[in-house]
Amino acid sequence: MADMELQSIKQRFGIIGNNPLLNRAIDIARQVAPTDLSVLITGESGTGKEVFPQIIHSYSSRKHGTYIAVNCGAIPEGTIDSELFGHEKGAFTGATDSRKGYFEVADGGTIFLDEVGELPLSTQVRLLRVLETGEFIRVGSSKVQKTNVRVVAATNVNLVDAITENKFREDLYYRLNTVPITIPPLRDRKEDIPLLFRKFAVDFAEKYRMPPIVLNDEARKVLVSYYWPGNVRQLKNVTEQISIIEQKRDIDAETLKRYLPDYSSSQLPTLFNKRGVVDEQTFATEREILYKILYDMRSDMNELKKLVFDLMRSGNVSAEQISSSPIFQDMNSSVNEPIISPTIARPSESKAFVKDLSDIQDTEEIQEETLSLEEKEKELIIKALEKHNGRRKLAAQDLGISERTLYRKIKEYKINL
Repeated sequence: MADMELQSIKQRFGIIGNNPLLNRAIDIARQVAPTDLSVLITGESGTGKEVFPQIIHSYSSRKHGTYIAVNCGAIPEGTIDSELFGHEKGAFTGATDSRKGYFEVADGGTIFLDEVGELPLSTQVRLLRVLETGEFIRVGSSKVQKTNVRVVAATNVNLVDAITENKFREDLYYRLNTVPITIPPLRDRKEDIPLLFRKFAVDFAEKYRMPPIVLNDEARKVLVSYYWPGNVRQLKNVTEQISIIEQKRDIDAETLKRYLPDYSSSQLPTLFNKRGVVDEQTFATEREILYKILYDMRSDMNELKKLVFDLMRSGNVSAEQISSSPIFQDMNSSVNEPIISPTIARPSESKAFVKDLSDIQDTEEIQEETLSLEEKEKELIIKALEKHNGRRKLAAQDLGISERTLYRKIKEYKINL
């Protein structure tokens, strides 16, 4: 798409930003508009998905027809069929007159189904029929009617997961997803954040008849580095709050932080974000939850490595064998003490253990070694607890693991002292 045409669309629909991902989404919407293909728009809540159906409708041959936007999540399940497809008089309690549905009213135009993932399964069947044949039946009627409607749908949920959970029909998904458009989250459009803030600040200054707020350099850094889980909608709300509440028009970093929930946590890597608490405030996306799980798994693995390392140091295993084992190559740099060849004799299986550990290839060998390791681990934990008279904090320090991990191991091995 030519730059002039792209800027024209942005100006017409009030789109702010020059991010390549955003430009790509606008480009796809413009290209698909002249066709009658169904479009599925995906993106997080607050990214501005509702603008793209308007672009598609305005640049299509249906631009003089009716455009209807329907929020599927805001209509009760019991009335959604009536809203979309209409009903006959007496079809249900309260149906005192016949009524046209949106698909009948929008004949020759475009329907935007927002939050399409919230549709009940029974309604999904009706929608699939409209998409495939253009036919529908009013609630309480047996007469088949025809409609010529372009459907653009949007969702902020993962429909593939919904299909797996039997909450969304797979055939409807592929029918809607003829042309996918993905709207990037605000955190992936960092270069656009100051532009959006400035636009909102000017708009609210005009609305409330006051000078616009301005950020200093440090505040701008805070603005760009924040995670923005609510995306553009959240940025707009924050700008409005500051415009109304703050008396000073020059906003510094500390002032801005007061309006950003969990700002300090958002500056850490995702995997450090409020460890141990899994809720919506801590994790804005499923990706963050995955990072958290992987980080905890890595921590447990490092603790396990140290246990095995200490075990081998006390056995009849040479320093060369320990350092050459792949599992310990990344530990050597973090061990403060040099590896000293042990002098205490141990059974010969220690050497075989190290040899097998470096040659592990399949699941069966891993399971066998894990069983052997559990016995040694349990023995070490018991000895550490006995040494410190049951004081877990000191025992955990001696073992080189966290007190939380020690407590979990005690419960796992059912150790009673």
